[in-house]
Amino acid sequence: MEHSNFYAMMSRMKYINRWGLMNNTKYENLSEHSLQVAMLAHCLVLIHNKRFAGSLNAERASILAVFHDSTEIITGDMPTPIKYFNNTIKDAYKDIENAAADRLCSLLPEDFREDMELIIKQNSDEDKELKKFVKAADRFSALIKCIEELRMGNEEFRQAKTGIEKSIKEMNMPEAEVFSKEFLPAFSLSLDEM
Repeated sequence: MEHSNFYAMMSRMKYINRWGLMNNTKYENLSEHSLQVAMLAHCLVLIHNKRFAGSLNAERASILAVFHDSTEIITGDMPTPIKYFNNTIKDAYKDIENAAADRLCSLLPEDFREDMELIIKQNSDEDKELKKFVKAADRFSALIKCIEELRMGNEEFRQAKTGIEKSIKEMNMPEAEVFSKEFLPAFSLSLDEM
């Protein structure tokens, strides 16, 4: 039986630090980020289902979130201002991400590839509705990072926080509004206050 390197490669997410252009009081790696995005995506879909009569699969949203940035194991974390600077760079980076996704999926046994390609490439019609929840969770994770850094007195994240809050509001998701009101305030509390 031939061995597969896929899950060993996935474990390297812990070596990819985020927020590379920012002065951090605590570095955040891709594993930490992906876990948080998975939890937040699950929560946002539960809000959708329980408060807005939805019927989406919260667990599927979680697994999409776990792997949403997995290509960064190969590409590294491209800072957002650079990644979205213009359409030429954005399109080129998308091509790089697709090549990285193909490389990761090639590390899987043949009988796993189709399932994992749908998760890693996130281009399934079935998952289209869930992708917006993963994107919102990704933004909330970034917002939480800003809140945590600001609590530590790191003003470096002030402008990023404002921009991320604006981008979440522009998503026009009632689920995001509920999360912002019911769950987000606790991230500003100390352990004793919780």
